[in-house]
Amino acid sequence: MPPPARIPPLCTPPVSPLTPPPEPPTGHSLLAGKTVLVTAAAGAGIGFATAWRCAQEGAQVAISDIHERRLHEAASRLAEIIGEPPLAVLCNVTVESEVQTMIDATVERYGQLDVLVNNAGLGGETSILEMTDEQWLTVLDVTLNGTFRCTRAALRHMTARGSGVIVNNASVIGWRAQAGQAHYSAAKAGVMALTRAAAMDVADSGVRVNAVAPSIAIHEHLAKVSTPEFLEQLASREAFGRAAAPWEVATVIAFLASDYSTYMTGEVVSVSSQHP
Repeated sequence: MPPPARIPPLCTPPVSPLTPPPEPPTGHSLLAGKTVLVTAAAGAGIGFATAWRCAQEGAQVAISDIHERRLHEAASRLAEIIGEPPLAVLCNVTVESEVQTMIDATVERYGQLDVLVNNAGLGGETSILEMTDEQWLTVLDVTLNGTFRCTRAALRHMTARGSGVIVNNASVIGWRAQAGQAHYSAAKAGVMALTRAAAMDVADSGVRVNAVAPSIAIHEHLAKVSTPEFLEQLASREAFGRAAAPWEVATVIAFLASDYSTYMTGEVVSVSSQHP
């Protein structure tokens, strides 16, 4: 198979960067022979960039999402890049039966599941003074409970075979205070704690669980649901004067998924250039 094509830039950061994004690095077969499942991989964000990065590193890739049209569009884009269509499974991570179907379909298609990347999450911007129970519970159910459901289902398979890696997508908001983000902050802090606890539960089974905590990665979906002023404010805090490109987060995820990080478990790796 020819080497995957370079992924095009999908969105330009809203501020003029002090340092422009570099070109994505070429693959080095870090994940050769492994099967990687990425949730919420439709669209143009970190999930799709992670699927692309893992494929470039030699992995067999499966993707899932709740949006059927966007999921199949993402699968078609990946097929053009990697030369063959990935498995694409519709999945709402708030529904246990759909989560189990996603895991089962991946194992049936590829014979194994080596890496799960929990990327599904939901945010919003609402002051806690106006936040409703429904808003709070919806963000928690997708972002934290969804990560739990997918992790549990994948770990049952991984522990039985004695190997595997889970990489969760957390956020620096799990550490840093930001107005209007009480539900999202709580959910992402929960993902961090879940990562650490799950890692201890399965360490003796040869399975590792880690997380990344990005600051801000600009992509088309985020740009649609946030104001340019808000994104500019966030990006201006970064040392490079720009937001991350989604692939820059994906490269760290690929590292954690690979055998280059075999001594790391229960860790949350900040993917950020933010200064105080």
